[in-house]
Amino acid sequence: MIDSAFFLSDADSMEEEADFNWEEYLEETGATAAPHTAFKHVDISLQSSFQPGMKLEVANKSRPDTYWVATIVTTCSQLLLLRFSGYGDDRKADFWCDVMTAELHPVGWCTQNNKTLQPPEAIKEKYSDWTDFLIQDLTGSRTAPANLLEGPLRGKNTVDLIVEDSVMEVRDLTDPFLYWAARVAQNIGGRLRLRHVGLQDDAHDTWLFYLDVRLRPLGWAQENRLSLEPPAELRGLKSALEWQEALESARSEAQQNPLPLEVFKDHADLTKHSFRTGMKLEMVSPSEPFHICPVSVTQVYNEHYFQVTVDDLTPEATPLSLVCHSESPGILPVQWCLKNGIGLERPRGYLSQDFDWADYLKQCGTETAPDACFPDAWQSRGFAKDMWLEAVNPVRPTEVCVAQITQVRGRLLWLRLEGLPKSFPECIVDVESMDIFPVGWCETNAYLLTPPLKPVCQQQKKIAVVQPEKQLPDILIPVCSANGRYCCSRIYVNHRCFSGPYLNKGRIAELPQAVGPGKCTLVLKEVLSMLINAAYKPGRVLRELQDVEERHWDCHEETLKAKYKGKTYRSSIRIVRLAEQIPDFCRKVCVKLQCCPNLFSPVQVTDQCPENCSMQTKTKYTYYYGKKKKLSKPFGGEESLEAKPTRRRKKRKAIFVQKKRRSSAVDYTPVLWLPGGRVALVWSVNGVLMSYPVDKCPACRLIFVAMCPVVLQVECSEAECRLVLERNPLEWSVEDVVTFITSTDCAALANIFQEQDIDGQALLLLTLPTVQECMELKLGPAIKLCHQIERVKVAFYAQYAN
Repeated sequence: MIDSAFFLSDADSMEEEADFNWEEYLEETGATAAPHTAFKHVDISLQSSFQPGMKLEVANKSRPDTYWVATIVTTCSQLLLLRFSGYGDDRKADFWCDVMTAELHPVGWCTQNNKTLQPPEAIKEKYSDWTDFLIQDLTGSRTAPANLLEGPLRGKNTVDLIVEDSVMEVRDLTDPFLYWAARVAQNIGGRLRLRHVGLQDDAHDTWLFYLDVRLRPLGWAQENRLSLEPPAELRGLKSALEWQEALESARSEAQQNPLPLEVFKDHADLTKHSFRTGMKLEMVSPSEPFHICPVSVTQVYNEHYFQVTVDDLTPEATPLSLVCHSESPGILPVQWCLKNGIGLERPRGYLSQDFDWADYLKQCGTETAPDACFPDAWQSRGFAKDMWLEAVNPVRPTEVCVAQITQVRGRLLWLRLEGLPKSFPECIVDVESMDIFPVGWCETNAYLLTPPLKPVCQQQKKIAVVQPEKQLPDILIPVCSANGRYCCSRIYVNHRCFSGPYLNKGRIAELPQAVGPGKCTLVLKEVLSMLINAAYKPGRVLRELQDVEERHWDCHEETLKAKYKGKTYRSSIRIVRLAEQIPDFCRKVCVKLQCCPNLFSPVQVTDQCPENCSMQTKTKYTYYYGKKKKLSKPFGGEESLEAKPTRRRKKRKAIFVQKKRRSSAVDYTPVLWLPGGRVALVWSVNGVLMSYPVDKCPACRLIFVAMCPVVLQVECSEAECRLVLERNPLEWSVEDVVTFITSTDCAALANIFQEQDIDGQALLLLTLPTVQECMELKLGPAIKLCHQIERVKVAFYAQYAN
């Protein structure tokens, strides 16, 4: 056996966790996170305890003090989409409700509490005998559990139903007919630290994911006529009487706070196996999961379970056995290692240096298990080499480490665990293992993650900042010692020039007056970094800068960085090296960012810009300069943004998120119309649906702002929602927009329109996503503001669009 103390991670590396950030680490290393959809057990753990098809009794809004049976159509966290019984396949009356606030009860509650069951008014004439209908509708159906509709467990996900000190039964590793009770000492996102009933310390704790087939509800063994005894290796720690007393005490406690059976609803049913005693196979070593070894089927218990024993030919061998089933991770057919180019560990006591299965089978007089006995041995579930994830240290199960996949062979992954001594071997796990987790799982569940050991980094050179006696200082770059043609004097930031649709004019005003003199690449890198940081969306500007290039330029690649909403983006940008090419380069950048070509330039603009850029609109779709003509090729024939295909930076896979974090992947989906004229805006955050009920304008349902600038024509009977415009909003100035916003119930937000120079054309292009991102508003105020913007859109399309 391996000395586990040798593989404990350094204490220093554990202390580094506070500084470790997955997003920054993946961005800086250019690595890819394993897709969270590959972790089936984690996906299941995030599902609601309520299941589609469950029945419950719901208060009837149209008739006070009456109730009716409803069916769960779908779930979304603690939100349920319900359909009253009697509507059949008709979805028009489906409605959402919140488990935590709605009046929901299990089927039978009305009868027990003398409440009236009455169908909704819209379908009351559909059936003459509703009692007969309900009997047929409820027969064979399943009611929503009462403890999930009321009490402390109300609305909780399945994994959250397992609280500390919950009691369940655990199957023995070596005997499928032997169980013992265990208490939950910790629940980390469904990964349970279990302590056998009767023990007080953590020396013999077991870590299992709640979906493990070894876990069963309390009473399982007795119901199935199985033995309930402590594991053989622990029995000597207490007398038989003490063990029994501890079990009775645990049963008594569990009766007072029973573990809901919903916890076990997602346990997979075992399939029948076809192994026979004496068959040989290959298996990841159960004691040292760093290599694969030959094993034998030594006992067949029943159609579900069989026992395998690691082959050991030494006379003093102590059998190492394990109970398996047909879907057990890590079991492989004979010759699997040979076919996949993996070394097979020779059995202890095997004399020949070269292991050969044919000779070994002849020597043992046994047969191999046929391929049909094994699960799909080639299913990789989306894992690939060099992907990153989080994995349990097999030697120290309390520890979860940052891990990299070094190779994938069929359904097996080789993982290099970070933060451990370099001598720690790569561990082998099955793709179905419940000891691997997606990136961000530990952070989500507030559990300590062992990060990579920090390399010793050299200190980066700093750019000197000199503060001359001016209102806006210059930035001075270290003096250029190279040939003069590689040096430039100064690049001016002309603050009064038109900043375009990408750059925030307020942030531009805070930039230094000039950068330089210094080496061309250093000066331009500093200027571009400032422009990126002054953008509404730094990542977008970084992407636009990737295309600023001409074949005849003498360029040098520099890595530039953009940070936005907690995420860091990096890209290699080609920057000119020669002073003579700087004016052309600056102009190209301005064209790409659709701002005045003098915004930053070797020429300082002291008074009026020669481009007359103060007259320009912010909206990029109407890119005017000088005379009001739409230019397809602005600035002397260069290609426009739309005409030239953009080299897009490869998108990094979304990092797994379970609960709210500082960065979320928001995907806006169409709105849902709720009964009674109510509206719910529904969107997706990292794959989890969210909704927001809107009651502002029930008559016109004017909340399609989540989608696009295309306005859907709808009839509105509410006078307050109608808007008559005296002038075409396309001609509105920034002041006109501010005046309009000030006249609405969003007057407090008018200053944002002033600061960001939003004119009428820009106003008509605003949607809910852009309002939230660019104005940094929360959902409620953003929807309120977009309601007013949509009033302008509707009036515009009604009065001026044609």
